[in-house]
Amino acid sequence: AASPRRLSLYDAACQTAQEIAEKIQERNRYQRNGESSAKLNVIIRSLLQNFREKIDQLKDLLLRAVSTRQITQLEGDRRQNLVDDLLTRQKQLQASYKNEGTEPDVIRSSLMTGGIKRGVTNPWLLEESEETRGLGFDDLRQQQRRIIEEQDAGLDALSSIISRQKQMGQEIGNELDEQN
Repeated sequence: AASPRRLSLYDAACQTAQEIAEKIQERNRYQRNGESSAKLNVIIRSLLQNFREKIDQLKDLLLRAVSTRQITQLEGDRRQNLVDDLLTRQKQLQASYKNEGTEPDVIRSSLMTGGIKRGVTNPWLLEESEETRGLGFDDLRQQQRRIIEEQDAGLDALSSIISRQKQMGQEIGNELDEQN
């Protein structure tokens, strides 16, 4: 009974991630047009919390299945990779949500319509972004540290995924050697 529940929970988590991404894009579109996005921010925060809870439930189900030996080690590793992918996606969505409108397409469009068309050649004369406007040096440094910490967390997750795949590859190689 746990497997169908796990599958539906995994599918629901994937759908929630997709919905979050769509809401963030919609919010960024509103911000570009100068419209209020407060309502969407509340919805996105709620969806992010819901997404995190689904990931935690999947982790609990996986832990129970592995500890009670309901699944093989290989299946446990495969499912752990899926959970790790969801965790990475959650971190990306969280970072994207916090950036509030600094999606790559926004940055790209501001670059394309920026300095050259207005004849501004001195980079010091360009307008400061909304994200950093009004922040002091300490605030900017703290924001930069937070961004670096988020990137480090993403790299740690990626590192664990890669090391698990390496281990799986070695186990497959050992199994092939035994079979041969």
